[in-house]
Amino acid sequence: MARKKEHEKEPNHERWLVSYADFITLLFAVFVTLYAMSQTDKQKVEQVVASMSTYFGFQNSNAPKPAVLEMGAINIIPSLSKGPPPVKRHGKSRATDQDFRSLKASIQAFLMKSGAGDQIGVQVNQRGLVISLKESGFFDPGSALLKPASLQLLNDVVGSLSSYSNAIRIEGHTDNLPMSTGAYPSNWELSTARATNVLRYMIKQDFDPAQLSATGYGEYRPAGDNGTPEGRSKNRRVDLVLLSETSEAFEP
Repeated sequence: MARKKEHEKEPNHERWLVSYADFITLLFAVFVTLYAMSQTDKQKVEQVVASMSTYFGFQNSNAPKPAVLEMGAINIIPSLSKGPPPVKRHGKSRATDQDFRSLKASIQAFLMKSGAGDQIGVQVNQRGLVISLKESGFFDPGSALLKPASLQLLNDVVGSLSSYSNAIRIEGHTDNLPMSTGAYPSNWELSTARATNVLRYMIKQDFDPAQLSATGYGEYRPAGDNGTPEGRSKNRRVDLVLLSETSEAFEP
């Protein structure tokens, strides 16, 4: 008598669901972790923006939080063209490396918004925060007098430094083209006069004179190649240097 043929087991076509479920679980865990990290970063961003608002003198407790806080972007300082001049602030704070980076980003955003990016350069280096006022935006060729049209922009920029107690060095620079006039016998006198005039303007904006110093380097500390017109244009500048704690230690 022949045996009955055993029924073969049908293949399980749903085994892939197990792997898929494991993948979804892991993906969910990753998103939860990222969300938790983003909350911490958001708090830090809010602290930075609140600090920046204080530095630039824009405090309004009734104003809603700007949308940039939710995106983690750095707040952009508004133009002060219609506002009052900066006032003297007591209890100034010490600027740190983080403050230098925040100030650089905010000033650059302000310059981009106001269309003045070709008149001012900003960088952070081992000395601190360096704001370069280019000749084309602030001085006529061969002159140390600040252009009247440049004063509002200068007011906006120096106002961002008024909350800090760090020493500020004001350094005049020129290109290597010879200078010889009755007022300025050489590039030494021209660079020094420009730095001094910027210093005098900042004192009028209620900066502490003991916080400021001015010097002229003439053509001997170039930022570009004096062999090209573009390089010479970079060299004709006045640098405002908000000194770091390390650099300030070497000040007299």
